[in-house]
Amino acid sequence: MNIRQVLPKDAIPSIDSPTFGTDYFGDGEDDVIVVDGSPPKAYPIRILEYHEIVNDVWERDGGAVPIAVTWCPLCGSAVVYERRIDGETLTFGVSGKLADDDLVMYDRETNAEWKQSTGACLDGRYEGRRLTVRPSAMLTWETFRERHPDGIVLQPLEDARSEAASDDETPEPIDYADRPYAGYFDSDGFGLAAHRGSDDARSWDRDDLEPKTVVLGLEVDGEAVGFPLPRVADAGGVVHETIAETDIVVFATDDGIHAFENPGYEFEPTTTGRFRADSTTWNGATGTATDGRQLSRLPARRLFAFAWQDDHGSDSFFE
Repeated sequence: MNIRQVLPKDAIPSIDSPTFGTDYFGDGEDDVIVVDGSPPKAYPIRILEYHEIVNDVWERDGGAVPIAVTWCPLCGSAVVYERRIDGETLTFGVSGKLADDDLVMYDRETNAEWKQSTGACLDGRYEGRRLTVRPSAMLTWETFRERHPDGIVLQPLEDARSEAASDDETPEPIDYADRPYAGYFDSDGFGLAAHRGSDDARSWDRDDLEPKTVVLGLEVDGEAVGFPLPRVADAGGVVHETIAETDIVVFATDDGIHAFENPGYEFEPTTTGRFRADSTTWNGATGTATDGRQLSRLPARRLFAFAWQDDHGSDSFFE
């Protein structure tokens, strides 16, 4: 693992006191990370590009769980973690370091460092431990609003500054209408070198997947499988699989890729872009059926193929 300091600590500021509202300033097709609680919350990628971490609380029927909603633009990595470990609640910030081109977080309580894509503590009190992944989804804002009319959305910070808004390492005022990684997402290259346009670009030695192919990574009892979006789409948009004796179903939809526990159904695609099973129709993005039933979303990581391969090796993809 290659760890390097590329920015000053906190040059990209985490959001530690998030505010929410019902109105969103962006577009209907904008991606948002969704945590389905009470109420459901949406965290726009347009905001996370400038902050990368939101320290928040997941309100649910069983109580409140402290969470970190995390986003690494270079890895396209969206993961929601529980911030509590051994009874201690941690608050995460952006260290300015990268580990294999992935965001390295630090916690303000112990100053330990954590790899964002795996949740693994790299040093300090919890070295070798991992944060618990919590269920989340990446949807468009339009789908979130349709699915959750009572949902709320993260609001921009006023007078905030971030290195992501700057041409150098000095944080500049944020204009959330700008997309600082738009060129990177449209390019063929990957990693920091591709984003900065430097000459030390990484190589990619496989031709069955592009390095920035979207992957949904699942880990169950130590067994890890990454599901590339194109492979699930080529399978008719639905894949049935068992990981560590857990039956799952993975859907590829217009809103990306999503995984749920499978109660034992055999899902078949329909001409309307939905899926048929057990005498009803299911929405693959939300796991809801027309008769009101709800599939249980699995804790997962959404990220680019190169980042999943960095963490789990070249043989960790669903074939």
